[in-house]
Amino acid sequence: MILTDTHTHLYSEAFDEDRDAVMQKAIESGVGRFFIPAIDASYIPSMLNLKASYPERVFLMAGLHPTHVKENYAEELEQAREMLETHKVYGIGETGIDLYWDKTFLKEQQEAFRTQIRWAKELQLPVIIHCRDAFQEVFEVLESEKDDRLFGIFHCFTGTAEDAQRAIDCNLKLGIGGVVTFKNGKIDKFLADFPLEHMVLETDSPYLAPVPYRGKRNESSYLLHVADKMAEVYGISVEEVAAVTTENSKKIFGI
Repeated sequence: MILTDTHTHLYSEAFDEDRDAVMQKAIESGVGRFFIPAIDASYIPSMLNLKASYPERVFLMAGLHPTHVKENYAEELEQAREMLETHKVYGIGETGIDLYWDKTFLKEQQEAFRTQIRWAKELQLPVIIHCRDAFQEVFEVLESEKDDRLFGIFHCFTGTAEDAQRAIDCNLKLGIGGVVTFKNGKIDKFLADFPLEHMVLETDSPYLAPVPYRGKRNESSYLLHVADKMAEVYGISVEEVAAVTTENSKKIFGI
C-alpha cells in the first residue's frame, strides 16, 4: 500500500528538531510520496535541502502563499519564477486567497493568484489552491481563467457540496486532509456523492492534524487516519483508498 501526501510542509521550522525521524515514521506508515508546496522565497533553501535528502520521495513546487502576499509580492513572484526555471517542479503554489488573517492585501492576493494560474497553464503544471474565508473570491478568479489547460488541486477542501462541484468543474481534484475526521468538518457528509477519482489525500503538516491528534503538530504519517476515514465514508478498504488516490496524484503531478 502506497499513500501519497500531496501537500506537506515538512521543510518548515516545526520539523527542525526531528525531520528525519518524521520522514522515516511516515515512510514506515506507508506514505511513499511527498509533494511540498511553497510558502515564500525564505523557505526555498530548506525545501531544496529536503529534496536533496530524499530525492526519490520528495517533489517540489514553486509559488507564493496568499498569507505571504505583502507589498513586496512582485519581488517574491520573481523569486518563485526563478525557482520554477532552475529546478524541476511538479506544481505551482500553493496560491489562492486567504481572508481569515488579513484582508489588507486582497487586490495583491488576487493578482498573485491570477499570475500563478497563468504560469501553471503556460507550463502545463497543476495549480495548488489555498482558500480560507474566500470561496467567492477564489472562484471569481478561477472561473475567469478556466480553460482546457487549467487543472490542479483545491487544497484543504472545506467547502459545501456546491463548492466541490464548482471545483471539479474547473478540473480540480479535492485535497482531503484532517478536516474530514473532525466532528464539525461537515465534508464527510457529502464526499461520497462524488467519485473517489476526484480526491487526493494530504496532511498540510504541520497544520490541521486529524483526530485523534487534533490540535497537535500534524505530520505525514497521520495521513493513514485520513485514509481510514475516507475508507469509512466510501465504504471501501483503506488499501483501495490508497490505490485510487495515489493514482489520482500520478495523473495530477505526472509522476
